[in-house]
Amino acid sequence: MEGMTSAHALHGKPMTRPAIYLDHNAASPLLPEARSALIAALDLVGNASSVHGHGRALRNLIDTARAQVAALAGAERKQVVFTGSATEAITQAVIGGAKAFAAGAVAISAGEHAAVSKAAEATGLPVISIGLLPDGRIDLDQLADVIATTEGNLLVALHWVNNETGVVQDIARINALVGPTRHTLFIDAVQAFGKLPLDFAASAPDMMAVSGHKIGAPQGIGALLVKAHADTVRLIPGGGQEQGRRGGTEAAALIAAFGAAAAAIADRYAAADVPALISRLEAGLPADAVVFGANRLGNVVNFAVPGVKNATAMMGLDLLGLSVSSGSACSSGKVGPSHVLAAMGVAPELADCALRVSLGWNSTADDVDAFVAGYRSVLERHRARQGQAA
Repeated sequence: MEGMTSAHALHGKPMTRPAIYLDHNAASPLLPEARSALIAALDLVGNASSVHGHGRALRNLIDTARAQVAALAGAERKQVVFTGSATEAITQAVIGGAKAFAAGAVAISAGEHAAVSKAAEATGLPVISIGLLPDGRIDLDQLADVIATTEGNLLVALHWVNNETGVVQDIARINALVGPTRHTLFIDAVQAFGKLPLDFAASAPDMMAVSGHKIGAPQGIGALLVKAHADTVRLIPGGGQEQGRRGGTEAAALIAAFGAAAAAIADRYAAADVPALISRLEAGLPADAVVFGANRLGNVVNFAVPGVKNATAMMGLDLLGLSVSSGSACSSGKVGPSHVLAAMGVAPELADCALRVSLGWNSTADDVDAFVAGYRSVLERHRARQGQAA
């Protein structure tokens, strides 16, 4: 569990690697294809900007990976800019985009990842918050009003799939609302990449961010997808790498692994039949469990059982070797109510009980059954203690 002391340590027991990993929305395990590409690239020496044979070998790796990432994103190869993370890509898009397009304000939703909201604040511009409906969807009627009444240029920065609830936003309507206008559209597609069809080249967004470690690549690699008219969006000038859009010597091994993951993830995800596993998990939840969000991506369920706080449940599950989360892994040290659930109008006492279980390419029915049994045992022990205390 990221950002939280292990329950094993809290109970004075030796820490062991969790037996079952159910937190793919935080980071997905390394794909074998990505591992092989990473190791092969690490054996090469040189700098991809060098013109000699060693440099050209690394450049070829990067070019191949660029094509692989572009294919998964429905983008042209020249539209893919490799970055050190999705957070870096988001920061470039929001801060760099606000500057490049002379934005007068930034519009985000109340359910954005901290990478988006913090970048919006860092622009120094007014930040307009678009609310969430009770089912987790962005209030697009409010967005339409903001677009219609904003006089200057507006940078609209929204997520496609919410990282905490898995709610899939109406990207078609967002494209229709912002695309034909003078305003700029950035989409955080981190949780959609590899799980939903993307067609960046033919769709409305001017920029889009994706991540490597959400699809089985190593941590420390992401990409910003940029349309030609957004070519001036950049924060790191450097030595002209990445078509002059992002300076700094490319991490060829990480990029090669990212490309290999992008080429493999769709087949791996389909083979695991993740949506069926999520349905199996939901069917095993207690009758009084409340599941948050509608129109959700089929790899995640965010739920709560009233009266069972997430910190209590997570420690109990961790002792059983089951790794889940209470929300975004990027809120270091935080276990408790989320801003996403608050924006959906969930009562604080219920939000304080929320758990997120997210599956991925190596998840199995046995994993799901182990979680269901483990959660029920944690629940029974908790209620037994509560009864004794009463």
